[in-house]
This record gives sequence, C-alpha cells and structure tokens, in this order.
Amino acid sequence: MKKRLLKIILLVTMLSGSVMANTIDKGIISGRVVEEVGGLSIPSAVISIYLDLSEQPIITASTDDDGHFSIKNLKAGNYSVRVSFVGYAPLKVNGITITEKDFDKNLGTLKLGSDQNTLGEVTITVQKPPIEFGADGITYNVGSSLLAEGSTATDVLKNVPMVQVDIDGNATIAGKRNTRIFIDGKPSDYMTSNISDLLNVLPSDAIEKIEVLTNPPSKYSGDGEGIINIVMKKGFKVGFNGNAGISSGLQGNSNANANGSYRGKNYSINGSGAYRFNIGKGDNHNYRENFFPDTTFYYDQYGGYKNLNNGANFRVGLDWDITPKQSLRVSTNFNNNNSNTNSSNDLHYLSEDLAEQKLRNQLNTGDGSSNNFVFNSDYDLQTDTSGGKISIGLTVSTNKNLDFRDYSTTYAQPSNSNPTLQQNSNNTGNNGVTFNLDYEKPIFKKRDRVEAGLAYNYRKNDNDLAIENYNFTTQQFIKNIKLSNQFLYNENIFAGYASYNFRSTGWGAKAGMRAELTDVAFDLSTGENYNVKPYLSLFPNLSLNRFFRKRYNFGATYSIRVNRPRENTLNPQVNNVDTLNISYGNPDLLPAYTHQMEINFGAFGQKWSFNPRLSYSTSRGVIERFRTVTLIPGTSTARSESTFDNVGTNNSLALILIGNYRPTNKISANGNFSVIQSNYTSKLNSSLNRDGLSFRAAMGFSMQLPFKTAFESNLNYANNTNAQGRNKGSMTSNFSARKVFFGNRLNFRITLNDIFGNRSNTFFNEGTNFRLENYSTNNTQNFVFSLNYRFTKIRVNKTPIPPPPATMDPK
Repeated sequence: MKKRLLKIILLVTMLSGSVMANTIDKGIISGRVVEEVGGLSIPSAVISIYLDLSEQPIITASTDDDGHFSIKNLKAGNYSVRVSFVGYAPLKVNGITITEKDFDKNLGTLKLGSDQNTLGEVTITVQKPPIEFGADGITYNVGSSLLAEGSTATDVLKNVPMVQVDIDGNATIAGKRNTRIFIDGKPSDYMTSNISDLLNVLPSDAIEKIEVLTNPPSKYSGDGEGIINIVMKKGFKVGFNGNAGISSGLQGNSNANANGSYRGKNYSINGSGAYRFNIGKGDNHNYRENFFPDTTFYYDQYGGYKNLNNGANFRVGLDWDITPKQSLRVSTNFNNNNSNTNSSNDLHYLSEDLAEQKLRNQLNTGDGSSNNFVFNSDYDLQTDTSGGKISIGLTVSTNKNLDFRDYSTTYAQPSNSNPTLQQNSNNTGNNGVTFNLDYEKPIFKKRDRVEAGLAYNYRKNDNDLAIENYNFTTQQFIKNIKLSNQFLYNENIFAGYASYNFRSTGWGAKAGMRAELTDVAFDLSTGENYNVKPYLSLFPNLSLNRFFRKRYNFGATYSIRVNRPRENTLNPQVNNVDTLNISYGNPDLLPAYTHQMEINFGAFGQKWSFNPRLSYSTSRGVIERFRTVTLIPGTSTARSESTFDNVGTNNSLALILIGNYRPTNKISANGNFSVIQSNYTSKLNSSLNRDGLSFRAAMGFSMQLPFKTAFESNLNYANNTNAQGRNKGSMTSNFSARKVFFGNRLNFRITLNDIFGNRSNTFFNEGTNFRLENYSTNNTQNFVFSLNYRFTKIRVNKTPIPPPPATMDPK
C-alpha cells in the first residue's frame, strides 16, 4: 500500500512538473493597436518584447490587418512591450509579469498618438528599433546606435541606410542628385550658408531620429529629389533628465556636449550645447591630359593640406500646452564655426614626351568664421473634437560668413618666371523668413484625413568678393577691378497645397497637389542685372499602400520634384585660386524637373525584416558641374573652366535592398545595398552621352556582451557616376565597444574609425579634349575615446495599463 501510494505521489509530481513547464513556456502577450484619434486599426505596427533590464528585444513582430498581435511561447518572467509605427509617438508598457498561474496577458487596446502632438507616453524609458519602414521612406532612430553616442549629426548620417556622406560632410540620398536637409520639418538651407558646418557640430545626443523621405508629402517644399529630416529631441520625459559627454581622438580631434530637459505638467524646457575641435589633414594627386590638334601635354600636380576647425552649437526650446486645445513650441539655435587652413601644391608641366618644362609652387593660407542664428515658433490650435487642427509656423534666420585667403605662387623652373601674390576676402550674408499655415481634419467618422496649407519663403543672399593682387614694384596690394564684385540674390516662393489620406482595413492611399510660384532676381555690382520671369510649378504626389497576411506590405509612389538653381550655382563670380583651374556659376541656368516613381515591398518576421525598393526617375535639364579645357590665347598653356549647366536628360533606375536579422536577443545585423543605372543624353556635348552604374553598400553588426558591455560595427562603400565621369570612393568603417557603469548612467566607449586605412577618393573626369584623374586621402583613421553620463530625476507617470475588453472581435 505504501509503495502504491509512493508511485502515485511520484506520478502526480512528474505530471505537475510537466504541466508547469508547459505552462511556463506558453506565456502569451496580446493586444490591439489603434490610432488615438479615430480609433482606426494600425496594421504592421512594430511590436517589440523585452525582458527586464535588457537593451535589445527578444522578439519582434508586427500587427495584422486589423491591428491585433499575439506573442506566444514566452517563459515566466518580467517583460515590457514597445509599440512603434512611422508617424506616431512610440508607446511602451512596463510591468508585465508572466507566472505559472497567470500566463495569458491581454493588454487590451493600445492607442498611438501623432508623433507631433503626443507629449506624454505610457512609460518613461523607450527602446526604439534602429530602423522603421514607411511608404515614403525610412526612419533611423539615433538612440539605438552605440556609434551615435557623443558624436555629431555628420557621424550619424554616415550610418543611415540610403544616405551617403561625402568627404566634405555633405549628405545625399543614394540615387538622388539633389537632396535637401531639413531640421524639424523645416529647410536648413535657409538657416546657414554651409549646412555641413552645422551638421559637423550638431550633437547627436540632441537628435531623436532621422527621416529619409524619398517621396516627400505635399506638405513639404517641392524642391529637391529627396529630403533628410533631422528631428530634434523635445524633452518628452516627465521631470528632469539629460546627459553630458566628452570624447577625444589620438589625432587631437575632440568634442564636448551636454543636453537636458525638464517637463512639468503642461510644459517642457530643453536645451543643448556642444563644442568641437577637429584637425583635418590630407594629400592629393591630380593628373590631367590635354589634347589639342597641334599638341598634347600633361599637368601632374601634387598637394597637401592641414585644416584646424572649431565650432560651438547652442539650442534652447520651450513646449507649452497653453490649454487642452492650444500648444506653442519655440526654439532657437546658434551655431559658430572657425577655421584655419594651410595648403600647398606643386604643378609639373610636362611635354608630349613627358619632359618637365615648368614647375609651379603654390602656398595657400586661409582664415574663416561663420555664425548662424535661427528662431522657430509653431502654434497649434485644435478646432473641434474630431481632431481638426490649425498650425502656424514662423522661422527667421540670419547667417554671416567671412573668409580670407592668401595665395602665393612661385616658379622653380624656369627660375626667371615672375612670382604672384593674391588676397581674396569673401563676406557673405544670408537672411531668410519662412511662414506656413496648415490645416488638417479627420473626416468620414475619422477614417480619412484632409490636409491643406499655405507657405511663403523669402531668401536674401549678399556675397561681397574683394580680390587684391600684390605689385612687387610698388610693394602694395591693388584691387582687381575685373574680379571684385558684389552678388545680390533675392528669392520669393509662394506655395499652397492640399492632400487627401484614405485609410481602410489593410489599405492606405494618399493624393496631394502642391503649387509653387517662384520669383527670383539677382545682380552684380559691376552692373549686370538678371531678372528671372516668375514661374509656376505644380507638384502632384500619389502613394498607395497595402498591408496583408500580418507580415507583408506593398507600396507605390509617384511625384514630381524640382531642382531650382540658387546662388551657389547662379553666381558668376570667378574663383581663380588656381589660375589653371578656374570656376564660376552660370546665371542662365533653368530649373530641372524630375518625375520619380517607386515601388517598395516589406516582409517582417519575428527575427528579421526585408525591404526592397525599386525606383525610376527621369530628369530634364539636369544641373551638374561641367568642365571645359581651352588654350589661353597667345600661350601653350591649357586652362580648365568649371561651371554649372543644364547638361541634358538623365534617366535613372535604382534597386535598393534593406534588411536586418536578429538571430538572438543579443545579436543584430543589418545591411543595405543600392545599384543605380544612369543614362545621360545631351545636346550640349556629345561627351555627356554616357551610361553608368553607381553602387552603394553598407553593413552593420551589434552584439550585447556580458558585464553590461556591447559591440557595434559599420562598413560603407560607394562608387558613383556623373555626367562627365565617376567618383570612386573607398571603404569606410567604424568599430565601437561600450562598457556601462553605475546602473547604466555612465558609459565608456572606444571607437576605431577606418581600420582598413585613411579614407580615399578617386575622381575621373573626361571631355572632348582632356582626361583627368584625381586621387585624394584624408586622415580619417583614428582611435576615439568617449565618456557619457546620463542624469535623470523623474516623476513616474502612473498611467494604468488598460484592462482587456469583456469580449474581443476575432478580427
């Protein structure tokens, strides 16, 4: 009897253990995601499941066509859920506990509010997926990257899918010749004469996300084939929080930055400051073959440079909920940059048999300074209970830039050649005003949405160039009347738009039209006046999206964009720094219009996502730099003249592949690849009739390691064609390791940039009577050490998790 009783007890124990194990491994977290205004379901919203204290999600899934999700096979433990979707504020639910007795957690209905309107969140901490996909482009969440910590906007942009950053810090979207940089939805080219100066000092810790818009909505200006929108942090946490950091590289590069925010009951104040010191060094080799009917000769030039740059950036912002229906946001930004440049080059004149005939030595020095100030204000008024809203925005900006350069030229051979000395002083000012009035309203039981608005942009550019040549006889500088002049540019753009957004279960469609009236006038102090006849441009915008079978989406877009010639390309002032390679603008340029179409497909699994895109564009009157080589009258010397022109028509077909894979909750890999086929045809010059392929590839990898350490790396490669040649870049790389201390408040990071060697670039250019090859390298290989401290004093937002409904619609 005792043996039989013991067997029963053992059997019951085993069955109980088995049932418990099965129960523990079958935890479920489910719910439904809808819009806060209108209650319409959100298909393909990203659902990320986290274990407590984990920085990476263990499972990533998406909602089905009706916004439902159900995550199964979870073990017992404490979890949090993060819900995100492009265009909406992310939401995170903490405190989800799965036990053997309570393993089915239904979170009920989770509502996502507009990214622009929602100030609070369900929780304080937010862990965002690195990349989010949308119909009009992608979103890169800056806080998800180790490499972004303690760096600048330029550093971050180098690792954003579909974005390419050249050696001067200018960012473009792959396959797009004309990309505009926006900050908080407003064009930055109205804020500074050189956007790379701002991006090089703008701290990454003050950036929330970067949106790559390949098909910008009608609300945005029609200028540019694509837009990179940098969205700044707005102090969304309740209480006081922020961070401060410093970094330094072995080459002497260093920066320091700090930002903080305080949120009260109905307001928030945020601010940031940064300082950056950079040492740039490099060398170049330029070889040009010159072909003429009676002679052939060569220029072989070697040069090097060293730049010292320092700059500071300060931002202050206020978000104020005046009433439940009114809100005001005010922000200011001040940016200052200073530079000191020294360069030299030796130019060898070679005969047809490669014998040296002349050797020219040139030493150049320069000092520059610039400062920019921007004031932004945005006022929102809710007009009705259904979600109607009026928005009024005003941006005022001013920029000043002073550049002084000295050029000394001597000849080692023949020794009897006369030396020259020249001084250039360039004083540039930019002033701009942007005003916009927007209205949006949900209709048809809040299912659809209409938007309309008006905008006005004013831009004034004043470029005063003074050139002096040294008279060695009188030992005085004499003003060069032919080359010294003042360029004045005025631009007025009046715009209006309207769009309609349709939403249904699994479907989304958007149609919009934008009209812009452009009025431009510019002149030179020497007497030349140029008045461009005002012209009206229409920019239709269409997009269609389909979400199906819980894990797939399909989208198609069409739009017309314009590349307007502006002061940098219109200004006919001559740059004769190198008398054998001069450049100037073209005041006769015409706008270039581009028709662009794109098809994109997305597939999502628990551990992976894949997003291929196929785009086609055709442009007429493409504006690109065009080079010609001619003999200087009365000499045997060839001079290169570089200007801008409407070089012809370009048809471009691009395939872009973006994907990521997360095999475990501690390892993540992502990659993107672009190949663009370009076909140029031109009546301007037969040498421009050419086909070419451009390539861009990038790969990233991150891993969480024991003891609160992490590793991340990125590799990038680009090779681009243009109307007269090719830009062949080399591979760039970043490797970073991080260790966290004091409860995730302090982290130490080591970054190795370009482990495979300094960044190099090879440029090929060809015309009817010349061939040019330029090779350059820069000191980008560097070890960087960074410390960053995060401080937070918060008041917990005790928003309860909504209870599950009494009944659930299975759809």
